[in-house]
This record gives sequence, structure tokens and C-alpha cells, in this order.
Amino acid sequence: MPFVTKAWEDLTIRDDFMFKAVMYSKELCMGVLEAILNEPIHDIKYLGEEVSLKAGYASNGVRLDVYVEDDAHTVYNVEMQVGAETDEEIAKRMRYYQAQIDAEILKSGKDYSELRQTIIIFICPFDPIGRGWHLYWYENTCRRDATLKLKDGAIKIILNTRGTGDDISPQLRAFMDYVNRGILSSNPLVQAIDKRVKEVKQNEEARLSYMTLEMKLRDVRKDGLDEGKALMMRIWKLLQAKTPFADIAEETHVSIDEVRQIAQDYGIVY
Repeated sequence: MPFVTKAWEDLTIRDDFMFKAVMYSKELCMGVLEAILNEPIHDIKYLGEEVSLKAGYASNGVRLDVYVEDDAHTVYNVEMQVGAETDEEIAKRMRYYQAQIDAEILKSGKDYSELRQTIIIFICPFDPIGRGWHLYWYENTCRRDATLKLKDGAIKIILNTRGTGDDISPQLRAFMDYVNRGILSSNPLVQAIDKRVKEVKQNEEARLSYMTLEMKLRDVRKDGLDEGKALMMRIWKLLQAKTPFADIAEETHVSIDEVRQIAQDYGIVY
């Protein structure tokens, strides 16, 4: 089966490359978070690996996650999930990301009492839960009394862009319609996002970065019968699925350091 490269002109916000380009606009990232949470966010800063915003796009060290902190020290991890996973798979992926974020916060020797409030958000063009809602909001609560919250500061949100019913704000619905079907409404946030998408597509450096990545992947696919390249393709697919590095290492019998290096070579970091 030939390797199919998605044309640069056909990329949408649902594609990892374009989603990252959009969300690395501070103003747009804040706008999306405000629409989801339905409350104002006054400022954010990007966490983790430093990213250079050259010509409007971070062409080096492409990351699949959006990892930011607001002025109230709440940490957000926002992801576009295009693979149709089950509710259990989504839940365990969120659990893993929560653990990674907590470990990152505590790695400098801080006490667990210094853990910040974290909000993990998955944007899904499918309904992993099956209730038809646009938004699923989870917090740890008491089984005997659901009004009694654990206060561990962990919130997980799943957005189903194909939801039905009048259960979200007009702002968030406009964003979801744009993600789901590319509907360009008069909503200011959607207009700004679409403008950003067009700007990225006109950016020659961003286009070259995307095409270079695709060419590397095509080279791997060409000789799929070769054992080494077949293994590389297998690892790449697992990376695309955002499988934990440790799980990839166990499944493919390569070291975690090798998996991490392959991810870095292909510009995949999570």
C-alpha cells in the first residue's frame, strides 16, 4: 500500500501540525481555553521545552501537546485526538498525562503539596463516551456523595465536536463546528483561527518543515519489507498514537532512549 501524504493545502486544525501552529499563538490558545472553560484567562506561558516561534510557527522540535500555565498557576494540557479510541483508552491516556505533568512539576524537588491544579483537555471529532454530549467534565468525587469533591486539583475534559443538543456556549459551539466540519462562522475566535491557518499555509518555512517530515516517513515506508525499516515504521505508528515511550520500548524490544531519539528525529515530542 503506497504511503499517502496529505497535501499541505488540505491541512486543517484537526491535523497535529496545524493544531500546534494555531495553539502556539498565545491569543488564540487563550481564546480556545476561555471558550472551553467559559471563564476569562488573563495570561498564559508555555511550559516544557522552549519553542522558537520563527516566522509565526515553531518549526523546530514539533510537539503534539499544548502545555501551558495561566497567571493563576493552573496547568493545561490540550490535545487534538483524531483516533477513534474507546472511553477506557481515552481515560488511561489522560491518567498517563496527569502522571507525567505531576512528575514534571515535582522533579525539581518540590513537595507534593506544591502540585498545581491541572486541566487536561482532549478535543475529539468523535464521541468516546457515547452520550452525545459536547462536553464531558470529570473531577474526583466521593462515591457516596457526588457533591463531595476530593480537591486534588485534577480536572479532565473531553470535547466531542459531534455532540448534539444545546449544552454549550455559542462561542464553544462555533469552535467545535469549525473543528468538526470546517464551518467558518462570524464568530471572532473562529475567524481568527481560520486566519491563522491561512497564514501558516502561506509560510514557506512551515511548509518545508511539514514536507521534510513527510518525506522522511515516505522513505521509511518504501522498503517496508526490510526488517529495520519495518521496525522503524512500527515505532512511528505507536508514536503517532501517542503511546507512552515505556510501552513502545516494551512492545518493540528497543530501549526507551532509542524510542526518545526516534521521536526527536521525527519531530514528535509528548
